[in-house]
Amino acid sequence: MKKVLLLSDTHSHIDDAILKHVLWADEVWHAGDIGELTVTDEIKKLKPLRAVFGNIDGVEARQEFSLHNRFFCEDVEVWITHIGGYPGKYNQEIREEIKKNPPKLFICGHSHILKVQFDKTLDLLHMNPGACGKSGFHQIRTMLRFVIDGDKIQNLEIIELGKK
Repeated sequence: MKKVLLLSDTHSHIDDAILKHVLWADEVWHAGDIGELTVTDEIKKLKPLRAVFGNIDGVEARQEFSLHNRFFCEDVEVWITHIGGYPGKYNQEIREEIKKNPPKLFICGHSHILKVQFDKTLDLLHMNPGACGKSGFHQIRTMLRFVIDGDKIQNLEIIELGKK
């Protein structure tokens, strides 16, 4: 069993409100637009981190993290990328690959809009945790946490960190 904290779009912002939830997790997953690497450095001091770079990330983040991160957590295949789209409207750059080889859990960020949706066509769960940073048009800072137990994704919770 793994407890996962999923966040995105920190845009160089890290604070105690985020870090207290990091302590709950076994692993933290960041879906891009990290900003300054102090964000990921602070998280890595506390817990293992899996991350991808986003469109605002510079050379340092692009050297440390990849554009796509595909892996297994327990028995769940996961694909994290920053700009992924949504079921029925996947980003053109990943559309063919996701149709040919869909993961069980597809994660992206970028939109700053929290959304969890099941894609019946591809039999996958799509998650976007919204944005937990303070830059962007979102009003409420959000993250997601959940548990992966074997091949089950369960106990999904929305974390609201308040207004930005």
